[in-house]
Amino acid sequence: MERFLKRHDDRIIGTIAGLDRILFRGNLSSICYLEGMDLFLSSQHVLYKDFKPFALKISGRIKDHAQEIAQKAGRPFEHLPSAKESKEEIARAIMERDQIREGLICVLSCVEPCQTFSVRGDRASKQLRLTIEQRKCLHFYFYYLDREFGFMHVRLQSWLPLQIQVCINGREYLAQQMSRQGMKFEQHDNCFTRIDDLDRAQRLMDKLNKRDWASTLSVFARRINPWLNQKGALVFKPYYWTTRQSEYALDVIFRDRESLAEIYPALLKHAINQFSSRDVLRFLDRHTNARFSGESKSEFAHRVEGLRVKHFVEENSIKMYDKAGSVLRVETTINNPRRFRGRREGTRNGKSAKRWLPLRKGIVDLKRRVEISRAANERYLEALAVVGVPTPSHKLLDSVAYRVEDRNNRRYRALRPVSPEESRIFRAVLRGENNVQGVRNEDIRRELYPEAESDPDKRRKAAARITRQLLMLQAHCLIYKVSHTHYYRITKKGHEIMNTALKFRDSDLALLAA
Repeated sequence: MERFLKRHDDRIIGTIAGLDRILFRGNLSSICYLEGMDLFLSSQHVLYKDFKPFALKISGRIKDHAQEIAQKAGRPFEHLPSAKESKEEIARAIMERDQIREGLICVLSCVEPCQTFSVRGDRASKQLRLTIEQRKCLHFYFYYLDREFGFMHVRLQSWLPLQIQVCINGREYLAQQMSRQGMKFEQHDNCFTRIDDLDRAQRLMDKLNKRDWASTLSVFARRINPWLNQKGALVFKPYYWTTRQSEYALDVIFRDRESLAEIYPALLKHAINQFSSRDVLRFLDRHTNARFSGESKSEFAHRVEGLRVKHFVEENSIKMYDKAGSVLRVETTINNPRRFRGRREGTRNGKSAKRWLPLRKGIVDLKRRVEISRAANERYLEALAVVGVPTPSHKLLDSVAYRVEDRNNRRYRALRPVSPEESRIFRAVLRGENNVQGVRNEDIRRELYPEAESDPDKRRKAAARITRQLLMLQAHCLIYKVSHTHYYRITKKGHEIMNTALKFRDSDLALLAA
């Protein structure tokens, strides 16, 4: 990432990175599964034939409480006839109309799909049985302009098991924090085009990563679910919170629209044409070996916020788009955390030990989500560091068109950047995973000479041939050796020259002659 920022230093004001949209889900863990609900009904002495009146009683109390909340705050309570209507747009329109500065904006209700419980007759046993089904029920949306989190909403399912959802936006949170501390900034929709003190703003943003989310989310849950504050026989245990979806965005703030417009088309073209599936897998910290059997794809689209390129690896994604004309955003979205790993306590041979285990959906692993997303965004920008350089191609390629000597006075021939031999080694060195870890002789040998792996003599000769090629690239300062390792890494000059040479080789002659 630093190379990208340094490359475009004259165009960029700075960066701000942090959680963007976070979608939390709360489940009453004691009743969210079939056996748990069965035990709960038994504890309440509710027979299957009486389940519907019992559930209606609970739902009725929730609806009455939602209306009471809206009435006490003097805010609208509206039922939407269609779940397809944008609740956020309706809430924002009400907020603007009534000039809301803090507190409840409105309460909206609509019928939406959900997973819930029903009692059905079993023809075989001629008995009633409890089932989990996909049905529709009434949901309540509570929209707030929160003093701390800004514009946000909480959604509550009215039918058992009373699932809850809390949606918070990190940029809204930052705007509230900067306003409270008297910091000057310019906000456009969901991004900032100017922040006077970026370092201070970043420190405020980072506080969101360390927050005690269980306590914060429980406050919202108790506010809208009356059964959590109930005293008596019918008492529900607190919600168990998970992160259903997290978005972590890195915003590069340019000086003006023109500064970004000059290089953004080239960034888009490079992302679509040059980033392979291997690159995308590496950005999202996924293995590129035979163990991966999922799907990786990229797409280009014209959205309201700007032109966007998005790369998917199964359920998770990373995308780049321009916002407000002068902000370049790279954003990682994690929908399925189990595709990633985190180091935590586990068991090995019956003993407790630190292990790399699949990431959990629980909020306990939110910090690790942030680490993975931040690294993905930075790798993506690092890979784009070669784009947008206002340098004629001949100046780059001419620099390797002469013989050179290394520090041991060994002489190496001039490079032929667009020749078939040179392009093969360039492609192997530039593979996406090598941007992160580095490249070894073994990696390139397996890529260029797979047939030699089964024959020791051929394998030795192939390794020697690649060693000579790597030393030649090193003498021309395209790569450098990492001390005390077998790895080589690509230099800034190497990225520029090898990418430029491959573009020339792969370009359509008709386009070059046009």
